[in-house]
Amino acid sequence: MDLRFGDSKPTDEERAAVDALLGPPESSWEGADRSDADLRWARGGREARDRRDQLLPALHALNDRVGWISEGALDYVCRRLTVPPAEAYGVATFYAMFSVRPRPATVLHVCTDLACTAAGASELCATVEARLGPESGVKVERSPCLGLCERAPATLTIRAGESARLGVPPLGELEDEAVQAESGGPGAAAHGDGKGKGRRGRNTLHATAVCAPATPARAIAAATAPESAPTEPAPETAVPQTGTPAPTPTPTLTLLHRIGTADPTSLDDYRAHGGYTALRRAFALGPAAVIREVTDAGLVGRGGAAFPTGRKWQATAAQPDHPHYLVCNADESEPGTFKDRVLMEGDPYALVEAMTIAAYATGAHRGYLYLRGEYPRALARVTHAIEQARTRGLLGDDVLGQGYAFDIEIRRGAGAYICGEETALFNSIEGHRGEPRSKPPFPVEKGLFGKPTVENNVETLVNVLPILTMGAEAYAAIGTPASTGPKLFCVSGSVARPGVYELPFGATLGDLLALAGVRDNLRAVLLGGAAGGFVRPDELDIPLTFEGTREAGTTLGSGVVMAFDDTVPLPRLLLRIAEFFRDESCGQCVPCRVGTVRQEEALHRIADRTGAAAADDIALLREVGRAMRDASICGLGQTAWNAVESAIDRLGAYE
Repeated sequence: MDLRFGDSKPTDEERAAVDALLGPPESSWEGADRSDADLRWARGGREARDRRDQLLPALHALNDRVGWISEGALDYVCRRLTVPPAEAYGVATFYAMFSVRPRPATVLHVCTDLACTAAGASELCATVEARLGPESGVKVERSPCLGLCERAPATLTIRAGESARLGVPPLGELEDEAVQAESGGPGAAAHGDGKGKGRRGRNTLHATAVCAPATPARAIAAATAPESAPTEPAPETAVPQTGTPAPTPTPTLTLLHRIGTADPTSLDDYRAHGGYTALRRAFALGPAAVIREVTDAGLVGRGGAAFPTGRKWQATAAQPDHPHYLVCNADESEPGTFKDRVLMEGDPYALVEAMTIAAYATGAHRGYLYLRGEYPRALARVTHAIEQARTRGLLGDDVLGQGYAFDIEIRRGAGAYICGEETALFNSIEGHRGEPRSKPPFPVEKGLFGKPTVENNVETLVNVLPILTMGAEAYAAIGTPASTGPKLFCVSGSVARPGVYELPFGATLGDLLALAGVRDNLRAVLLGGAAGGFVRPDELDIPLTFEGTREAGTTLGSGVVMAFDDTVPLPRLLLRIAEFFRDESCGQCVPCRVGTVRQEEALHRIADRTGAAAADDIALLREVGRAMRDASICGLGQTAWNAVESAIDRLGAYE
C-alpha cells in the first residue's frame, strides 16, 4: 500500500472531531506525537486497516464540526485509518453533502427536484440566493430530493459546530441525543470480526432545521436566525388516512396504525400497541419457521425489485460462511419517495423489532441501518429507539432472555442516490466509493465485508411484523395472489392531500388519487419516481400491483405516485429528471456515465421545440436510452431513460 501524505496539518478542532470518533492515536504512525518507541517499530497498522469502515463516519465528524473537509483533516483521517489519501479524496468527493473546499459553516439546501419544482422551487431558490449574499455566512445549494415531497417546496439547513439541533420539537430524553456526527449508534459495540473498533465518543455538534413548505422568509429565518427556525410538523401529518376522513372510505391500516396513535419516543407505548408480539412469536417458532412464514405470506421487496423476501432470507441463512450480516436500506433517495422516513419518524421501534426478527431468522448478530443523511428527525428517533431497546434487553447479548445476541449500528449516508443500490451501499459502509459491484457473487454469498448478507428496505422489514402476528395465510389474503399484503404509496404533486397512503395491492390508481384529492386538470401521473414512467389521465384504472403495472407498460417501483396538472411544464420536468441522473451517475460504466450526459444535452436542445424540429434529437434519445438500458451495470443507468421514453410515447411530450 502506497501512502503519500502531504504537508498540510489538521487544526485542533479537526483533530478533536476525528479523535472523538476514533479515540486518541496510539502512536505517531496514527498521527500522535513521535516517541522513542515509534522509532523502533510501527504499531497499530493492522488494527487501523481493519477500521476502514470508519472512513465515512470520520468524514461526517469533520463535516459536522467544521462544515468542510480540508486537506490536512483528510490526511489526518488517512493516517488514523491507514487509507491512501487518493482513495479517501475519491470517497470525500463522491458525496454531495461533503465539500473539500472552504465553505461557510451554515449550508441551506433547497430542493429542486420534481415535486418541489412543480411547487415553485426555482423561484424560491432564486429569491433566497438573491437575499443571502456572501456576507450572510450562508451557502445556498440546490439539492436533489430531500424526501419532503408531501410538503413541497422544502429546504434543509445544516449548521456545523452548533450544540443543539434546530426546528425539532422536544422529545424528552431524545433532546440530549442530537444528531450524531459519527454514525455508529450510541454505545454500539464492536462486532465480532474487528470492524467498528475504536469508537470512543460521539460528536453531537451540528444543527439542522427542516423548513417545508418553505417560503423565502421562512427558509432564510431557518438559516440565519436559530430562534426563528420553523418547527417541523409531526410525522402523522404525512399520513392523511389517520386524520380527517377522506371522501372515500379507507381500509383498516396495518403498517401505519401506530403513527399518530402511539408515542414514537416511548417503548412502553409501543408495547402497549402490540409491539414485540411478533418478536416473541419468532422466538417461539424458530428461524426456519419464521422464514417459512415469510415465504408462505408471499412478501416481496418493496424497494422496486420485488424479489421474494423469503427466498433471500433462506439463501442467506443457508450459507456456511460466517458471520452473517443484516443491512436495512433506509437511503430512499428516489425523487418522490418518503414512506420510509415517515415510518422511522412515526414508528421507529417497529423497524428495530423487524430488524431483530430478520437477523434472528438469517443467523445474523450484527445489523446496519444505512440512513440517508438528509433525515435528521428519523436519525434522532431511530437512535433513541435503539438506545431504549438496548437498555431494556431487546438488543444486546441476550435479546428477551433467549440467548440470542443482536445489535444495530446506524450509518449515515451523505447524499448519493446510487447508494440505494445494495452493493453500492455495502461499498459505502466499508469506506469505499459507493459504486455498484458486478454480480455474481450475490450478496447472500458475499455481501458486506465479503460475508453473507441480507438486505431489505424499511417497508419490507416492517411488513414482517403483521405476517407473524396475523399469520402467513391471513396476510396473503390481503391484496392479490401475485402481490400480497398492504403497500405504502407516496402521493405528491397536484393533489389536495399529499402524503403516505396504505392500500392493499390491487387497488387502482384512480382509487388512490381519489383518496388524495386529485385535481380536475390532471395532465399526467408519474409512477415509480424518476426511474419510473408516466401514464395518462385516462389510464387511472391501472391496478396497483407489480404484475398490473407491468402489463400496462409501466412500473410500480417503490410506490411513488406524482400527479401533475396542466400548469406544470412537462419539458421542464423531463429536463430535471435528466439532470438528476446525470448528477447521480457514479461514473463507473461508460453507458451510464456518457449516456446520462447525452440525454440531458438532447433534452436541452429540444426543450422549446416540437414536431419535426425535435425528431432527430428524439431519435438520438431512443438510441442512447437503449444503450443505457442494455449495457449499464446497475439499475440507475438501466432506468434513466424510462420516464423520458414514456413521456414521449404515452404523453406526446414533444408533438
